[in-house]
Amino acid sequence: MTVYRRVLVLGGARSGKSRTAQQLAERASSERTYIATAQAFDDEMRERIARHRAERDGSWHTVDAPLELPQAVQAHTAPRKAVLVDCLTLWLSNIVLAERDPTSEGDRLIQAVRQAQGPLILVSNEVGHGIVPSTPLGRMFRDEQGRLNQRIAGACDAVVFVAAGCPILLKPSPSLQLDLE
Repeated sequence: MTVYRRVLVLGGARSGKSRTAQQLAERASSERTYIATAQAFDDEMRERIARHRAERDGSWHTVDAPLELPQAVQAHTAPRKAVLVDCLTLWLSNIVLAERDPTSEGDRLIQAVRQAQGPLILVSNEVGHGIVPSTPLGRMFRDEQGRLNQRIAGACDAVVFVAAGCPILLKPSPSLQLDLE
Protein backbone atom coordinates (compact mmCIF):
# COMPACT_ATOMS: atom_id res chain seq x y z
CA MET A 1 0.00 0.00 0.00
CA THR A 2 1.34 3.42 -1.00
CA VAL A 3 1.09 6.18 1.58
CA TYR A 4 0.85 9.83 0.58
CA ARG A 5 1.67 12.74 2.87
CA ARG A 6 -0.08 15.60 1.03
CA VAL A 7 -3.42 14.91 -0.62
CA LEU A 8 -5.77 17.25 -2.51
CA VAL A 9 -9.42 16.13 -2.56
CA LEU A 10 -11.45 17.80 -5.33
CA GLY A 11 -15.11 17.59 -6.23
CA GLY A 12 -18.26 19.50 -6.92
CA ALA A 13 -20.78 20.75 -4.39
CA ARG A 14 -22.22 17.90 -2.32
CA SER A 15 -19.98 15.37 -4.07
CA GLY A 16 -18.76 13.74 -0.85
CA LYS A 17 -15.31 15.35 -0.92
CA SER A 18 -15.37 16.52 2.72
CA ARG A 19 -16.49 13.08 3.92
CA THR A 20 -13.75 11.42 1.87
CA ALA A 21 -11.13 13.83 3.24
CA GLN A 22 -12.31 13.28 6.82
CA GLN A 23 -12.06 9.50 6.38
CA LEU A 24 -8.51 9.86 5.03
CA ALA A 25 -7.51 11.97 8.04
CA GLU A 26 -9.12 9.57 10.50
CA ARG A 27 -7.25 6.63 8.97
CA ALA A 28 -3.98 8.58 9.00
CA SER A 29 -3.82 9.45 12.70
CA SER A 30 -5.71 9.55 15.98
CA GLU A 31 -4.32 13.08 16.49
CA ARG A 32 -6.21 15.35 14.07
CA THR A 33 -6.68 19.05 13.39
CA TYR A 34 -9.43 20.48 11.23
CA ILE A 35 -8.54 23.87 9.74
CA ALA A 36 -11.81 25.58 8.82
CA THR A 37 -11.88 28.45 6.32
CA ALA A 38 -15.61 29.24 6.42
CA GLN A 39 -16.98 32.44 7.88
CA ALA A 40 -20.51 32.47 9.28
CA PHE A 41 -21.98 35.60 7.73
CA ASP A 42 -25.57 34.32 7.78
CA ASP A 43 -27.82 31.72 9.40
CA GLU A 44 -27.51 29.24 6.55
CA MET A 45 -23.70 29.24 6.80
CA ARG A 46 -23.86 28.95 10.60
CA GLU A 47 -26.02 25.82 10.13
CA ARG A 48 -23.55 24.36 7.61
CA ILE A 49 -20.64 24.94 9.97
CA ALA A 50 -22.57 23.35 12.85
CA ARG A 51 -23.37 20.28 10.68
CA HIS A 52 -19.70 19.87 9.73
CA ARG A 53 -18.64 20.13 13.38
CA ALA A 54 -21.27 17.55 14.39
CA GLU A 55 -19.89 15.10 11.81
CA ARG A 56 -16.53 15.10 13.63
CA ASP A 57 -16.11 13.39 16.98
CA GLY A 58 -14.40 14.96 19.99
CA SER A 59 -10.96 13.76 18.90
CA TRP A 60 -10.70 16.64 16.43
CA HIS A 61 -9.09 19.96 17.28
CA THR A 62 -10.61 22.79 15.19
CA VAL A 63 -8.74 25.90 14.06
CA ASP A 64 -10.46 28.76 12.23
CA ALA A 65 -8.33 30.28 9.47
CA PRO A 66 -10.54 32.20 7.03
CA LEU A 67 -7.61 34.30 5.76
CA GLU A 68 -4.36 33.18 7.40
CA LEU A 69 -4.39 29.62 6.08
CA PRO A 70 -0.65 29.38 5.26
CA GLN A 71 0.23 30.27 8.86
CA ALA A 72 -2.29 27.77 10.22
CA VAL A 73 -0.89 24.98 8.03
CA GLN A 74 2.65 25.79 9.18
CA ALA A 75 1.62 25.97 12.84
CA HIS A 76 -0.40 22.75 12.97
CA THR A 77 1.28 20.20 10.71
CA ALA A 78 3.59 17.77 12.49
CA PRO A 79 4.75 14.19 12.02
CA ARG A 80 2.05 11.62 12.81
CA LYS A 81 -0.61 14.35 13.19
CA ALA A 82 -3.24 14.61 10.43
CA VAL A 83 -4.37 18.05 9.34
CA LEU A 84 -7.49 18.55 7.21
CA VAL A 85 -8.11 21.90 5.48
CA ASP A 86 -11.72 22.44 4.41
CA CYS A 87 -11.90 24.23 2.09
CA LEU A 88 -9.64 26.09 -0.33
CA THR A 89 -12.62 27.46 -2.25
CA LEU A 90 -13.96 29.35 0.75
CA TRP A 91 -10.42 30.49 1.61
CA LEU A 92 -9.91 31.87 -1.90
CA SER A 93 -13.30 33.59 -1.75
CA ASN A 94 -12.26 35.21 1.53
CA ILE A 95 -8.96 36.33 -0.05
CA VAL A 96 -10.73 37.86 -3.06
CA LEU A 97 -13.34 39.62 -0.91
CA ALA A 98 -10.58 40.99 1.35
CA GLU A 99 -8.98 42.42 -1.82
CA ARG A 100 -5.78 40.45 -1.33
CA ASP A 101 -3.76 39.22 -4.28
CA PRO A 102 -4.77 35.59 -4.98
CA THR A 103 -1.45 34.78 -6.67
CA SER A 104 0.80 35.94 -3.84
CA GLU A 105 -1.52 34.40 -1.21
CA GLY A 106 -1.47 31.18 -3.24
CA ASP A 107 2.35 31.31 -3.29
CA ARG A 108 2.40 31.46 0.51
CA LEU A 109 -0.02 28.53 0.75
CA ILE A 110 1.98 26.42 -1.72
CA GLN A 111 5.11 26.99 0.34
CA ALA A 112 3.30 25.92 3.52
CA VAL A 113 1.93 22.80 1.80
CA ARG A 114 5.38 21.81 0.53
CA GLN A 115 6.87 22.29 4.00
CA ALA A 116 4.15 20.34 5.82
CA GLN A 117 5.76 17.82 8.15
CA GLY A 118 2.85 15.42 8.58
CA PRO A 119 -0.24 14.16 6.78
CA LEU A 120 -2.08 17.07 5.14
CA ILE A 121 -5.40 16.74 3.34
CA LEU A 122 -6.79 19.76 1.47
CA VAL A 123 -10.35 20.00 0.15
CA SER A 124 -11.31 22.19 -2.81
CA ASN A 125 -14.21 22.58 -5.22
CA GLU A 126 -13.74 21.88 -8.88
CA VAL A 127 -15.65 24.89 -10.18
CA GLY A 128 -14.72 24.69 -13.85
CA HIS A 129 -17.23 22.00 -14.79
CA GLY A 130 -20.29 24.23 -14.58
CA ILE A 131 -21.65 27.02 -16.71
CA VAL A 132 -19.60 30.11 -17.41
CA PRO A 133 -20.39 32.67 -14.68
CA SER A 134 -22.37 35.67 -15.94
CA THR A 135 -20.37 38.31 -14.04
CA PRO A 136 -16.74 39.42 -14.36
CA LEU A 137 -16.18 38.68 -10.65
CA GLY A 138 -17.60 35.18 -11.07
CA ARG A 139 -15.42 34.48 -14.11
CA MET A 140 -12.34 35.84 -12.36
CA PHE A 141 -13.04 33.68 -9.31
CA ARG A 142 -13.57 30.55 -11.41
CA ASP A 143 -10.27 31.18 -13.20
CA GLU A 144 -8.38 31.86 -9.94
CA GLN A 145 -9.84 28.72 -8.36
CA GLY A 146 -8.77 26.64 -11.34
CA ARG A 147 -5.24 28.04 -11.17
CA LEU A 148 -5.04 27.50 -7.40
CA ASN A 149 -6.26 23.90 -7.74
CA GLN A 150 -3.60 23.20 -10.38
CA ARG A 151 -0.85 24.69 -8.24
CA ILE A 152 -1.95 22.84 -5.10
CA ALA A 153 -2.20 19.60 -7.10
CA GLY A 154 1.40 20.15 -8.20
CA ALA A 155 2.50 20.49 -4.56
CA CYS A 156 0.62 17.37 -3.42
CA ASP A 157 1.67 13.74 -3.66
CA ALA A 158 -1.83 12.59 -4.53
CA VAL A 159 -5.02 14.12 -5.95
CA VAL A 160 -8.42 12.50 -5.51
CA PHE A 161 -11.55 13.54 -7.40
CA VAL A 162 -14.87 12.71 -5.74
CA ALA A 163 -18.11 12.37 -7.70
CA ALA A 164 -21.35 10.97 -6.21
CA GLY A 165 -19.39 9.94 -3.12
CA CYS A 166 -16.96 7.86 -5.15
CA PRO A 167 -13.27 8.80 -4.92
CA ILE A 168 -11.16 8.51 -8.07
CA LEU A 169 -7.37 8.74 -7.84
CA LEU A 170 -6.10 11.31 -10.38
CA LYS A 171 -2.50 11.60 -9.19
CA PRO A 172 -0.29 9.73 -9.34
CA SER A 173 -1.51 8.43 -12.63
CA PRO A 174 0.02 6.20 -15.27
CA SER A 175 1.91 8.03 -17.99
CA LEU A 176 -0.16 8.76 -21.04
CA GLN A 177 1.30 7.96 -24.42
CA LEU A 178 -0.20 8.54 -27.82
CA ASP A 179 0.48 6.29 -30.75
CA LEU A 180 0.98 8.79 -33.56
CA GLU A 181 1.13 6.17 -36.29
